[in-house]
Amino acid sequence: MAEVTIGNSEFDRDTAIVRRSPGVYDAELSAGWTIIHAVNGGYLLALMGRALGDALPHPDPMTVTAHYLTASRPGPAVIRTEVVRTGRTMSTGTATLVQFEDDGTEVERLRVLAAYGDLDALPDDVRTTAKPPAMPPYEECFGTDAAPEGRPALPGSSAITARLDVRLDPATCGWAVGAPSGNGEMRGWFGLADGRDADPLSLLLTVDALPPTAFEMGLKGWVPTVELTTHIRCRPAPGPLRVSITTRNLAGGFLEEDAEVWDANDRLVAQSRQLARALLD
Repeated sequence: MAEVTIGNSEFDRDTAIVRRSPGVYDAELSAGWTIIHAVNGGYLLALMGRALGDALPHPDPMTVTAHYLTASRPGPAVIRTEVVRTGRTMSTGTATLVQFEDDGTEVERLRVLAAYGDLDALPDDVRTTAKPPAMPPYEECFGTDAAPEGRPALPGSSAITARLDVRLDPATCGWAVGAPSGNGEMRGWFGLADGRDADPLSLLLTVDALPPTAFEMGLKGWVPTVELTTHIRCRPAPGPLRVSITTRNLAGGFLEEDAEVWDANDRLVAQSRQLARALLD
């Protein structure tokens, strides 16, 4: 079996783009990254990030903001990019993803504004009060296909779960056994199921790949993203990631999710905030 590496994995194949003309790309949204019937927002963000990485002169996403306009579905899509500004250390661009109805009507799915730079050129100076999330070892956490002895595994509810290696802190997955804590917290170990190491592009998936905090707050069903902003802080080291997501305020049918992603060297490699709809009964 061939070794899975960055550039040679299911994630890379499913986020592949084909340049149709300068700034315009064809893509195929894979059904393997769906939640219920919609394509996962983090996967879409990574796909847009790949197109912008081709269109802009700098290699790495630094900040990416996406507004999700309509639910994407598996199948063909077109990404259109525009270079807004280029500088010595950073460049800025926009991208839109569209799909087409059976009658040919064009429907815009999401719109992105992003700034790119070179993570390898950043200074090593780190001054932070942030700390990695405290949670049990990987082997003691819940997964979709495995759990500590005597404890139920998490229910797999969508195609995307087969492509991820997620192990949730038992303290944040009472929802899986019908006993949500009421706290807006979700923590877990994260990796891709085929063993591909993380890179800046896959971090755009990571921030939106855990179950929503709304589940642990006692809500059920789809929690669609309205807006998602992700900051990539440094290139992740090989090895499993740890993800911590918190919600402080659910009001008016909307909630925020603040995510932190830490690598195997205890470095904060990505942060995000998203606004999502809470589908209340």
